[in-house]
Amino acid sequence: MRVPPCAELVFPPGQRERLNNMNDHTPLGHAVKLTNILEALAATIDARAAAGDTDASYTAKLIAKGPSKTAKKLIEEAGELGLALVSEEESAVAAEAADLLYHLFVALRSRGIALDRVADILANRQGLSGLEEKAGRDV
Repeated sequence: MRVPPCAELVFPPGQRERLNNMNDHTPLGHAVKLTNILEALAATIDARAAAGDTDASYTAKLIAKGPSKTAKKLIEEAGELGLALVSEEESAVAAEAADLLYHLFVALRSRGIALDRVADILANRQGLSGLEEKAGRDV
């Protein structure tokens, strides 16, 4: 599937300057809280997929429609996050990031890709620069 190129972003007056002046050195912080909630989210997604009740569960409905639908939702949410990053307040950015994480998990579940498999790949990349990792890929 080919994704169309993004259009030039149009910023409200003063927004580009505000973004350029933001403190980009704020650390991400500890991931303990996020890890716990993502674990619970994964369990909920698995339970709803297993139950398969498409009338009662949005998650089950998405998964029942297959990877094509979950991929479209993932792309949509990624675009919304990208736009929020440059034009919205921090709370909206965080909300869009949460939506993207949910739809990423649903998409992975629709393909049967376990989170441990993703974690293994990330673990293997630890200690490599992004440039080194990308150069070593089998593409």
